[in-house]
Order: sequence, then structure tokens, then C-alpha cells
Amino acid sequence: MSAEIVGQLEAVADAAESYMRAARAAVRGRVAKGASLDRAAMDREQHVVHGLAWVATYAETLREVRDWARALHAQGKLGEVESLLAKVLVAEYSAQLAGGLPMTQVETIRPADFGVDAPRVTVAISQDEKTRLAALLHDAQGRATFETTNLDADSEMIRDQFRKFADDKIMPHAHGWHCRDELIPLDVLNEMGALGVFGLTIPEEYGGAGLGKTAMCVVSEELSRAWIGTGSLGTRSEIAAELILIGGTPEQKAYWLPKIASAEILPTAVFTEPNTGSDLGSLRTRAVQEGDHYVVTGAKTWITHAARADVMTMLVRTDPNTTGFNGLSMLLAPKQRGDDANPFPTPGMSGGEIEVIGYRGMKEYEIGFDGFKVPAANLLGGVEGQGFKQLMATFESARIQTAARAVGVAQSALELGLKYAVERKQFGQEIFHFPRVSNKLVMIAAEIMASRQITYFAARQKDSGKRCDLEAGMAKLLAARVAWAAADNALQIHGGNGFAVEYPISRVLADARILNIFEGAGEIQAMVIARRLLEESAN
Repeated sequence: MSAEIVGQLEAVADAAESYMRAARAAVRGRVAKGASLDRAAMDREQHVVHGLAWVATYAETLREVRDWARALHAQGKLGEVESLLAKVLVAEYSAQLAGGLPMTQVETIRPADFGVDAPRVTVAISQDEKTRLAALLHDAQGRATFETTNLDADSEMIRDQFRKFADDKIMPHAHGWHCRDELIPLDVLNEMGALGVFGLTIPEEYGGAGLGKTAMCVVSEELSRAWIGTGSLGTRSEIAAELILIGGTPEQKAYWLPKIASAEILPTAVFTEPNTGSDLGSLRTRAVQEGDHYVVTGAKTWITHAARADVMTMLVRTDPNTTGFNGLSMLLAPKQRGDDANPFPTPGMSGGEIEVIGYRGMKEYEIGFDGFKVPAANLLGGVEGQGFKQLMATFESARIQTAARAVGVAQSALELGLKYAVERKQFGQEIFHFPRVSNKLVMIAAEIMASRQITYFAARQKDSGKRCDLEAGMAKLLAARVAWAAADNALQIHGGNGFAVEYPISRVLADARILNIFEGAGEIQAMVIARRLLEESAN
């Protein structure tokens, strides 16, 4: 069977690539003016522009699944579980490419929308094959999908270490923390620091582990499987460290990076403003230099872990005569650590918590700045006007890490759904044995496998020093949808009980919903991917 599925994957991946190229040519014909893209036309034709991004994401995912299966087959390791997971995935995705790909539950992109022929290569899978895969997942308690990443020995060791930590220290308590809307306990945070979570990718010369983005994905996935709050805790350190590594002066690197790596200080990212959202070019919070300080005035919102943080990576406008991205600068802004009773004791800061349905544990805040002072020496890089460029350089890593978090959330949903399906008895048997239940679990597992492939591929690209904004964006786009579908279907398996707050799947559903919004909403992400594809086709 393994040789057969490799051949099917190759044929479908080739057909998907041909379809993507035809769709790209058709879209470019609608939105280009000569060698340039017409912004108004891009907005007017959003359905097909974003549809192109989704088609390209499927094509890339199918290539990565093909390459993964091909490598396992060459090693004699493409077993029954892996073969069936691949076949389920390729059967479903080839059918969607030909008949209609769901960008959301209410938006579908079809070949006719582009005005091109549908790909003719599809794969069929029988109910018997799905039932067999379900039985294998049943026996493995859903963990069989953990063997689908083809990691090296060091990465597998890291996975084992963090899986045990997550199982022992986070998973038994996560739902209680969520329901009580509590901050992640400091002892858990400190233990994560001791395990190296906050200095994972910081070079050894600055006190970090010096590991790459692949290790970051492994750790993020395992922690997020236990609870997205802990899986996301290291994100702010990752963003801050990368900003400083890319844009900081030697003095800033030497001072800040060891403190971040050791968890002596906790950073938070302060970028978003009310009414700006993804439009960072309209950012208005201003910083005026007065002597040896910048004085900051303005408002920020959706700031994660802001009260407990010790330093803010803050995007501000240092040149008031500019609009758009020019005149934006990044400040490394120290603050006093707050708590629930007094979240912002630092002079010049005030704010409060934004109550949210999920993604708890760090809490979200809105903050007002009025006369807040930052040492002028803390201007990232020492040169004004570089803030947006510095921030953009971190997006690849942030989106790869978000994709890994999404994979972890999806894995959690799979395990919860499978456990409930086995324990719940109806009509004289486990509900797992009803195909409408087990088929859901099979598809969840197949999509987790696929989103893992494209996520870890993007991480390897980043680790090798290659530009990977396209791959990172695709990984985030797909994995976020997979996480939501996994959580939604796992809750459906729970029936009415899934709607009860006492069941962890209710938390996982709420947590999964944010993944398609932060680090670039799905619609923004699709536009970024499509623009890159269309610009490349003109060269």
C-alpha cells in the first residue's frame, strides 16, 4: 500500500500545482496593470485573490505530505497508519480542489470562480479504509499522529521532555485555571523558564539554548496541546528576542537577551491600537524625545500578559509629520510588574483587562499612556524610523510558532474527542463505532498530519536561512482552520455535554477560535500570500 499512496500523492500534488498556476494566471489577468498589481482591483476581486492563496496553500501542503511519505517509504517506515492518514488527506483535498475548497464555513472557492478547468486527478477512499484507520487511532489513543513529523533524535527528545511536563504540570490544572480566569501560576512559569522555554532560540552567547525554529515548533505544539495559554507564553519572549537580535545594538543585545533567556524579565508586545487592527500604518501613539527620554502618549489594546510583563516592545510614531509606515520606531520600554489588584503601577500608564472567552492564562489588556517615559537609549537599533521594518522581520517566526500552537490545539481536540467517543455508550455500544463519529476523528487526524508537515517545513526553511514568509503564512492559514474544525467536531462528538463549561472541550473550542485572528487574521493572511504569488508570477 505504501508505494501506491506515494504514487497517488505525487499525481495529486502535480495536479494541484498545475491548477494553482492556471488560477494564478487567471487572477493576475484581473488585477494587474502591466507589471504592477492594481490595489483597487485586488480589493474588488478579493474572493478569487484570497481563493488563490487557499489553492496555493493546498498545493504546498500536498507537496509536503508527498515529500514526507516519500522519505518514510524510502526508509521503510511508511506504515499502515501513515499510509491511511495520507490517503484520507489526499482523497479529501483532491476532491475539494476539484469541487470546492472551503475558505470558511460560508465561503468556497471553485475552479469556475477562476474560469479554469478543475484538476482531473482525484483519489477515492472507502469506508472500510476509514474504519481501519479509526481502529488504529483507537488503539493508539490518538497518539499515532505524533509519529508523523519525521524529526531527528534531538527534536524527539525535546518533544518527550515537554510532553511529560505538559501532561504532569499543565494538563491536570489547565481547565481550572481557564474557568477561574487565572494567570498562569508563577511556579509553572518559573519551571518553564528553567526548562529553557524563554531562551529556546536565543544564541548560546546570550544565555539561550541556541536552537532553531523546528525546536520552537516542537515545544509550542506540546505546551499548546496541554493549554494554549502555556503554549503561547513563550511567544512574547520569542518576538522580543528576535526584534533585538535583528535590530538591536550590541549593547542592547548584551543587556536584554540574557535576561529574557533566563526568564529574569518577561516581555510583552505592544503594537495594536484601537481602530487600527491590522492597519499598523495608521498607528498614532506618539513618542517625543525630551532630553534622555522619550515621552509616550496614546492608547494600545489587545496586549497579552501586559500586567505581569517587565518590558514592552512598543511600536510608536516618533516622527509626527509622517503617515503610513514611515516614522514608526520600536522602543524597549521597561515597566513595573503588576498584578490583578494593581495591573499598571508604573507612572504614565493606566488600563484594564479585556475579558475574553478563551486564550486565558496571560490575560488581555488595554493600556493608556500619558507622559510615560522610556530611556532614549532603549530605541531599538538607535535609529528612528526603523520600527515597522524591524517588526516585519519577525513575522515569519511568529506565524510559524502560531501554526505550531494551532497544531497543538488540534491535537488536544483529537485526544478529547477520541476519549469521549470511547467512553460514551449509546444504543449498546461505544459511540466511536458509529461512522459519523469515527470519520470525524479520522479527518481531524489526517488534517493534523498535513498541517504538521507544512508547519515544520516552514520551520526548516527558516532554520536554513531561506526566506519563508510565504510558507509561514500558508502554515498559519491552514493550521488555524484545522484547529477550529478539530475543536468544533470534537465538541460535536461530545453532544450536549460539549456545551457544558465543565468539559475541557468547551475551553479548547474557545481557544481555537483566536488562532484565525491573531498574528494576521485569515483574510489578511490570504491577501499577503496572494500578493506574493502574483508578484512572483510577474518576474
